[in-house]
Amino acid sequence: MKTILFIALFTITGLTHAQTNFEKGMTKAFELWEEGKWDDAENMFERIAKAEEDEWLPNYYIAQMNSLKSWNEKDETVLKAQLEKAQEHLDIAMTKSEEDNAELLVMQAQVYTNWVAYDGATYGMKYAGKVAELYAKAVKLDPTNPRAVFCKADWGMGSAKYFGQDTAPFCKEIEASIELFDTFKPESDFHPNWGKERAEQVLAECK
Repeated sequence: MKTILFIALFTITGLTHAQTNFEKGMTKAFELWEEGKWDDAENMFERIAKAEEDEWLPNYYIAQMNSLKSWNEKDETVLKAQLEKAQEHLDIAMTKSEEDNAELLVMQAQVYTNWVAYDGATYGMKYAGKVAELYAKAVKLDPTNPRAVFCKADWGMGSAKYFGQDTAPFCKEIEASIELFDTFKPESDFHPNWGKERAEQVLAECK
């Protein structure tokens, strides 16, 4: 049940309005990330997170970066350190977010999935049910969120394949998520806007 997420390029370098320190920092962090300077980007997000006590986005992206780095990690010590860091920053982001946040629920499910993907025999029983619950809650909370709809379907498809069940219903859900991606408008230039490329890949596999 290995899921690989691709980050959509953040087209934020063309912002013309006067930027706050938060916006300048986030813009720089994304630029570093796009350049492949992951450590520098993560360090920048950490500095922003410490300076901006009410902003959940920097902590979210630190969690996402550590989740992404963990998909193909074979060293359990490295994996554990990365996922513990991801969890730490997710926990902080959740305290900063004023209400239930579908994006944070999706990212929490991603981190749990990292554990399952690494060692299903050890972590499947512990986390599989929680992943399904998180995605269901995220979709109920925000049924128009394309990441929630896609990731819920992708997880369901992986489970169906594992148990030898029909995946066709999940393909329809993934197709529906792509329609949501096409109309989705993030709250700001810095809010999550990833997932469409991966959804299109999974849909292509359906066909």
